[in-house]
Amino acid sequence: MHESRYNVALNLNNPMQLLAVGLNHTTAPVSLREKVAFSPEQISQAVVGARAWFARNGSQQASETAVLSTCNRTELYAVADVANPIDTTAQFLADFHNLPYHDLRHHLYTLPQDNAVRHAFRVASGLDSMVLGEPQILGQMKDAVRQAEEAGGLGTYLHQLFQRTFAVAKEVRSTTEIGAHSVSMAAAAVRLSQRIFDKIADQNILFIGAGEMIELCATHFAAQNPKNITIANRTLERGENLANRFNGKAIRLADVPNCLHEFDIVISCTASTLPILGLGLVERAIRARKHRPIFMVDLAVPRDIESEVAQLDDVFLYTVDDLASVVQSGLENRHAAVAQAEAIIETRVQSFMHWVDGRHVVPVIQDLHETSELVRQHELERARKMLARGEDVEAVLEALSKGITAKFLHGPQQALHQAHGEERAHLVRLLPQLFRTKR
Repeated sequence: MHESRYNVALNLNNPMQLLAVGLNHTTAPVSLREKVAFSPEQISQAVVGARAWFARNGSQQASETAVLSTCNRTELYAVADVANPIDTTAQFLADFHNLPYHDLRHHLYTLPQDNAVRHAFRVASGLDSMVLGEPQILGQMKDAVRQAEEAGGLGTYLHQLFQRTFAVAKEVRSTTEIGAHSVSMAAAAVRLSQRIFDKIADQNILFIGAGEMIELCATHFAAQNPKNITIANRTLERGENLANRFNGKAIRLADVPNCLHEFDIVISCTASTLPILGLGLVERAIRARKHRPIFMVDLAVPRDIESEVAQLDDVFLYTVDDLASVVQSGLENRHAAVAQAEAIIETRVQSFMHWVDGRHVVPVIQDLHETSELVRQHELERARKMLARGEDVEAVLEALSKGITAKFLHGPQQALHQAHGEERAHLVRLLPQLFRTKR
């Protein structure tokens, strides 16, 4: 990753660092991703916890934090002024999940400043997804931002970053073909199941969960006219609402152990932090089926189905990572769209960093105004005292103008006298531009 000119400018003049730290399907296996994933209930806690962590590690200003956690990635976006923000953030992730830091650090990508901005834009646009151009990630990112805002994690920088992120994603998706012919995880699951069963129309399908991914999967499988569709969910009402769309039925999650053997295809994607289908349960189902095969897809992170289930002879278990090779088909047809999207993103990154630079200049401008106002007030007060003593008006005006001018020039002249080498040469080139001299 190339270095940016913006990094130097910000590091020298503004201790606040914008960064993104995380892992995804390209840097860490699902066995690690599930350990680092945040449940929906943990997001707000993590946002608050990260800000407190920065404060304990020397942050002088209010930090900003947002957490994005999906089946493919866990990422923490932050703005902080600690000495080593990247390592501090990485250590927070390890500490929060009670993981050895060195085991986790190897799998993390650590992106400072414009690289973090570029990454956020690419993620929202679907360029960093397992399924190139997939639309779900944008909604997941918006949910993460909403949760961060509710938890008090967003400030000026992250708020602006994510507003621009969503605008860039919209621009990429509306002006390029990045999402065209995208093979979704749901479609990939259908294709894999067709390798096991000749006709899905003859199969009974169980969906565990009732979220967005299950809805997408159910839509794809329903198009194949299966024998029946069943939705198992912790909340029966929500399961029924989804099942009714596909002329299916709903059951409670607690009822799955009693009827698992009835299903040929099982697709699971819940927010559970513990496995729902264990080895023993699946073994009993296989025996009850007289060893007829079961096709299983686990799209959850952390996993819903114990990994040991894959060892059973009559079970074909696929995780979200196993589907990667399937969904990569057709990438060669989208190279032009990717290049176009990357060009849009690069332009928008530079625009955002220009805004960041502008934010950095604001305190300097404010300080200049305050200093010049003090000089003006001091010289004006001195002039008034001279007039009160009856001194000539022309002499007072002359003294006022000279006093203001002298104080105005004192700083630049002192800087020139004290500077040496390249610093002095830089000032010699700069000052005539600032003061519009004849040079």
